[in-house]
Amino acid sequence: MINIICMGKIKEKYLQELINDYKTRISKYHKINIIELNDSSDIEKESNEIMKYIKPNDYVISLAIEGKELSSEEFATHINNIFNHHSTIDFIIGQSLGLSESIKEKSNLLLSFSKFTFPHGLFRGVLLEQIYRSFKINNNETYHK
Repeated sequence: MINIICMGKIKEKYLQELINDYKTRISKYHKINIIELNDSSDIEKESNEIMKYIKPNDYVISLAIEGKELSSEEFATHINNIFNHHSTIDFIIGQSLGLSESIKEKSNLLLSFSKFTFPHGLFRGVLLEQIYRSFKINNNETYHK
């Protein structure tokens, strides 16, 4: 199972279509669930909400600007290795103020896609595309290049 735990609902139709497209593509390889939580200006309140969805044996990847950057191939290898030891990966996308220290400490990996700041909905689509790409790479299927 892959859980994407994120803040807020996507309002833009074109981003909803992008997200749904990649969610459908990924579902051919693995079960995926997007958990949308209410935005909050209180990072600790947000952390408590996020923690409700993380189970003790889940592998937690939090998206953070200070996190480790991986190539698509490295990301694919990492995903494959995680599923050899864990049945669930939780990806956490925080709010614009970032994630609390408690969430970062709970994380197995802090991952950064760039030093850039991305709009929430667009980044959700980029994350889903990279997850899809990782399955294509790991299954030696054309798409990657």
